[in-house]
Amino acid sequence: MQILMSIIQNKYIYIPFGLWFFIQLFKVIYDLITTKKFNFKRILGAGGMPSSHSAVVAGLATLVGKNEGWDTPLFALTLIFAFVVMYDAAGVRRAAGKQAKLLNKIIETPGLKVEEVQEKLVEVLGHTPKQVIVGAIIGIIAGALL
Repeated sequence: MQILMSIIQNKYIYIPFGLWFFIQLFKVIYDLITTKKFNFKRILGAGGMPSSHSAVVAGLATLVGKNEGWDTPLFALTLIFAFVVMYDAAGVRRAAGKQAKLLNKIIETPGLKVEEVQEKLVEVLGHTPKQVIVGAIIGIIAGALL
């Protein structure tokens, strides 16, 4: 029980998770307002404004830098981790989403028979650079204030 309480009370865990939850909740509410449809998949889904991935890693790096020191190996680790995650969100995953969109168009072409594909590919995987930057700014602010 002691270990569980230590984990629950660890600000390096609950602040990033809380940040992720509130950003994903914002996306669900924003989707509900704009589309008039409740889309529960948005709470766990990737993509959209702002990037919760970027907010979490930027917030974590800021927390570590603020509390452990800007010149520590732990801060360096979290900062490099943040850059890798943000690069992936805006680069690799965004490209995969574009490819999924194109493949879905090909599959839906009238007269084309594609029996192997049973479901539509997920198109919203990554983020635009703007979504990543906004997410990172939110994370930095949250990490600095909390």
